[in-house]
Amino acid sequence: MHAVSGAWRRLKDFAALGGDATYLWPRWLVLRAIGAIYLIIFAGIIADGGALIGPHGLTPVNGLLAQLRDAHPNALVAFLRAPSLFWISGSNGMITVLGWCGLAAAVMLVLNRWPRIALFVCWSIFLSFVTTWRAFSETQPDRVMLELALVAIAFAPAGARPGLGSKSPPLPLAVFMVRWMLFRLMFEAGIMKLLGGDPHWRNFTAMDAMYETTPFPTVLSYLDHQLPQAYHIFEIVLTFVAEIAAPLLAVFAGRRGRWFALGAWTVFQGGIELTNNFGWLNVGAFVLGLTLLDDQMLAAAARKFPWPGLGRWSTPPAPGPATPTDGTWRHHGWHIALWTYFGLTVLFFAINCGMPVEGFPYALARPFKTVFWDFRSFNSFTLFAGTPSNRYAVEFEGSNDGGKTWRLYPFRYQPQRLDQLSPVIAPRYVRFEAALQIAGYSDPPSPLFGIVAAHLLLRDPDILRLFQSDPFPDRPATMIRMPVYRMSFTDFATYRKTGQYWRKESGGLYQPVMYVNAQGQIGEATSALDEARLRAEGGDAEAQNHLAFLYAHGGEDLPKDSAEAAKWYRKAAEQGLAAAQFNLAVIYAGGDGVPPDHAEAARWYRKAAGQGMIDAQFNLGVIYAEGDGVPKDPAEAARWFRRAAEQGDVDAQSSLGQLLVTDRGAAKDFLEGLAWLNLAAASGDHDAAANLAALEPQLSADLVSAARQKARALATEIAAWKKSR
Repeated sequence: MHAVSGAWRRLKDFAALGGDATYLWPRWLVLRAIGAIYLIIFAGIIADGGALIGPHGLTPVNGLLAQLRDAHPNALVAFLRAPSLFWISGSNGMITVLGWCGLAAAVMLVLNRWPRIALFVCWSIFLSFVTTWRAFSETQPDRVMLELALVAIAFAPAGARPGLGSKSPPLPLAVFMVRWMLFRLMFEAGIMKLLGGDPHWRNFTAMDAMYETTPFPTVLSYLDHQLPQAYHIFEIVLTFVAEIAAPLLAVFAGRRGRWFALGAWTVFQGGIELTNNFGWLNVGAFVLGLTLLDDQMLAAAARKFPWPGLGRWSTPPAPGPATPTDGTWRHHGWHIALWTYFGLTVLFFAINCGMPVEGFPYALARPFKTVFWDFRSFNSFTLFAGTPSNRYAVEFEGSNDGGKTWRLYPFRYQPQRLDQLSPVIAPRYVRFEAALQIAGYSDPPSPLFGIVAAHLLLRDPDILRLFQSDPFPDRPATMIRMPVYRMSFTDFATYRKTGQYWRKESGGLYQPVMYVNAQGQIGEATSALDEARLRAEGGDAEAQNHLAFLYAHGGEDLPKDSAEAAKWYRKAAEQGLAAAQFNLAVIYAGGDGVPPDHAEAARWYRKAAGQGMIDAQFNLGVIYAEGDGVPKDPAEAARWFRRAAEQGDVDAQSSLGQLLVTDRGAAKDFLEGLAWLNLAAASGDHDAAANLAALEPQLSADLVSAARQKARALATEIAAWKKSR
């Protein structure tokens, strides 16, 4: 019985209902720190708000509100789905005004001017952004700060310049509610690690990938990752001490328990802040931990230092007579609001845990959830209940030469190079890059990446400023691809040898290549044909030749179009691609898609033949032998036949042999002709064999033998040439 009464007394003490404790200095410290965090928050909003949700930003707020307006004709319901001041206007001017007003309110809070009003302004303006960020507010740091600002309104002193607030001490219920939020932030996070279904916490492997999967791993993340498994098990034990044991001790072990809880919580949050770069989350959690203190605890701690003045300075003045509130509407209003907040937080925690809520409480649960859920200010905290096993990183690469070369769009803080780690940026929260890193885990792929790629193709200066630099200062990119990589830390031995922190394994493309066409329209290459056309339009000669081939032959995805084939063959041929020059010559020779033009065919055959293309050399020999589009010239025909024959082309060997053994002017060379016929016949050419069968009975044995010997010599030379290549 004594133990029960002692526990009840300590519980009342935690709830600020018993004893002589006052809370002026802890409140003063907490409110100044909240203001400082909101300064960081609104500075980031001023810098990036327009790029993220402006009218021409990545996820325009006007578009979201229009969707809600169409989906919910009732204006009140639409507002409750996205409670925001942007219903007034979603312009860049409104984003800027709200950002600066929020910053001004944060300054007021830091300077202790109208603290309740300043907190309400910070909360309402930040709520306006959080409810409309969409993909840029998927994690819990925003929700922590929204709830903290809201519950702190009742905790703050009244008045314009309250000083330490001795004339406006906090209501015991207000003290309990800020401590209740701290308890939930600690305890719910710990319980959900055990109940959430992620085996990493139960088998003590959560830290194996924790540091390499954080959005912005620092050099301390790398060093911590290298520590022995026993240390990582210690970290998990510390996590459960700080998140389960410490909050229970804070409630049921009096001031000593609260000192222990604050110490464990501070070490825990400080370690996370240094190694994981989670923005203001850990700073906010530490600030909330200060609510465990009271003035008497601070004064007792100050007296342990050898500076007498410190103890006197830390002892607050006795609270003055407070304005009577019992029985007034204000007093009852605060209590109704705070107890409603308490009920909602319990309810939402139950819903998130999947607990069955039956009967009358469930009848309240649905309307409460409908009305309050989207205010993000009544939360259950499931921080890191699940941890990914691997780090996946999606990058943006652009090309302005049809995909021949690709240039990386470098992030400001996320590591991409093998020798790169993130700087320590907390308590700043780099919302753009953090959102992309988190979205990279989504299945199906997040549309956010395609939106960013489209803005990069259109060279949106606001989006380009979100990256470290523009890799295309010369000529804009016309294609963007998004490769995905699996990244893992190297070990110390590898780092000492190579200077590399990372191993990087390609996982293919996150989504199809995106491109901008000549009309400035954005498209997505969803098939091999799309990609071939995209690369061809970008000026890639190989792709132009391939696209022309597809048009020339047609298929299931593309109807035959000889004129289009000729167009693309010409584009590639004019860039000097021998295969395209040959194909274009064939088209002109046959009049397929263009009017027949043997002279033009000869011109393109000559260009391809000059680059060593065997088929073009042979066809050019035929043209000169027959005078098709050019004057008949047996010597020129023999020259081109010989170039192809010396590379092993059997048809050229047979044609050259036949040309040389006939009486056709300057080209005649009977012995060489017989040798080439012998070589072609030995390779199975029937025309050459037939010609030899007709000629050899009329020739002397010496000439026949000499021709065969010369053929063997030619075969040896050709074989040696092929081997040398």
